[in-house]
Amino acid sequence: HSELHIVLTSRGEKMAAKEVDAIFSLADTNKDGKLDYAEFCRLLESTAEQCQIAALERLEADAKLKRQNFGNELDSPPKSLASTAVTVPQPPHKTEPDITLKKDSRPSSRPSSARSRRSSLSNAITMAASSTKSIKLAEPTSIQDWHHTCMKGSFFLEEDGGITSLQYRLTVPQTATVYLTIRPLNLSQRLEKPSSWMSVDTAVFVVSGKDTKEDSTLVCFTESRDKEKCCWKGELSAGSYCLLPFTTGCRLRKRTRKSVSKPVTLVNRTDTGELDLTRDFRGALSDIFEVIDLDGNGLLSLEEYNFFELRTSGENCDEEAWAVCKENFDTRKNQLSRQGFMELNLMEASERGGDPTDLWVTLEAMGYNRNLEMVEACPFLIDVYCEEGQCTLQPVSLESGHRILNTALQRSITARSEVKTLRGQENVLVYTYRGEHRISTVIGNKTNQKVTVHVNNEQSKNCSSSRGMSVFAVEVPARTKMVCQHVLPINEHQEWTYSCVESIIPCQ
Repeated sequence: HSELHIVLTSRGEKMAAKEVDAIFSLADTNKDGKLDYAEFCRLLESTAEQCQIAALERLEADAKLKRQNFGNELDSPPKSLASTAVTVPQPPHKTEPDITLKKDSRPSSRPSSARSRRSSLSNAITMAASSTKSIKLAEPTSIQDWHHTCMKGSFFLEEDGGITSLQYRLTVPQTATVYLTIRPLNLSQRLEKPSSWMSVDTAVFVVSGKDTKEDSTLVCFTESRDKEKCCWKGELSAGSYCLLPFTTGCRLRKRTRKSVSKPVTLVNRTDTGELDLTRDFRGALSDIFEVIDLDGNGLLSLEEYNFFELRTSGENCDEEAWAVCKENFDTRKNQLSRQGFMELNLMEASERGGDPTDLWVTLEAMGYNRNLEMVEACPFLIDVYCEEGQCTLQPVSLESGHRILNTALQRSITARSEVKTLRGQENVLVYTYRGEHRISTVIGNKTNQKVTVHVNNEQSKNCSSSRGMSVFAVEVPARTKMVCQHVLPINEHQEWTYSCVESIIPCQ
């Protein structure tokens, strides 16, 4: 007891003495002052399982409440929720029936109550098919003579449905004309069957100033498209800029996970009894290597490997660990080769006797399902062409990156929008941005209290909302603006119509 007590109260995430005594009282069944190791392990495992069950129950309850209140429904709801009506809270009013929102129903888009009608806004926009649009921004004819730098990255879906990615620092040594593009990165080796994420929309927001919401200034964003590329061309002054990759979430979103009776095998044994990685797993690791090899030189630097470690384990690889890595695995120019990356993963599998549990943790963090399909990630490629001088592009990890991106996104919408007020609510504004291939809305609340806005897209045609539902509600705190939704066509080769009705839900 005394030895373990010292360890638990003085190292790592230190425990209080009372907490340690409580553990001893549970685990020391014969009260001899020593712990039976096997019994202690069983107690530890059973406690961990109970904690996991409790945590999952809380997550499911939170997710269900979030879906009910704000319309963040999965693309295909689970069977247990498929027939469940999502009810938006209404004030107790005998003459006004409750509004029940069903994803698949097709009632009239008009709010049910006269009170709602007085504070509603209807907006309809018809967009042409992409095949009928002319390209507004073509690639510069002399681009082969421009200075060029590029960097890879990836969008990742988080458990809460949010999307994250690295941010980048662009340094422009002198005022120059810049051509900036971003596009999904095709990892498929077969031309006739490109990677499944190639239809995911991508964009980059360019922000100057410090890495805080208050000091950042939106400079520009890639607004035009040339096939799968999203582009911007213009003049940038000498200085440092933050590049914030963005995708709407209309095409990269959480979907119902299909149960896999037998996951793909990751590790097997050779004829000599030694462990080896399967062909399928090596293929997935090769694709992961392509994604994390940010500069595309075929090798992993410590910085690149660290981004991978932070994504998959949440930990940094320090210089000492990196030196050990270089000693034991194939390296070139002090960087880890593709073969070395395979060897490192084989060593991790061997250390666990072939148990694939930790390997699956890594794969799922990188967006793979149990069929070894990358379904919750979208690799991308950023290209920067500079006509005068050599720009530099570096990946950075910003804790405030999401906040800065959200601010830049709001400003890009409000600066180029048609602005309307909800009828009878002049202090609640709806900003509607109509781009070449995207429609986005922001709701502004100028009042001193929170407002809840009911949004109905049921009359839209050939449209996909980033909310994943045709009907939902948005809570907007007092004196703030909030992105309401992004909308893209389901089929870009067909005409699409955005039709939306926003109305205030009275507070209870």
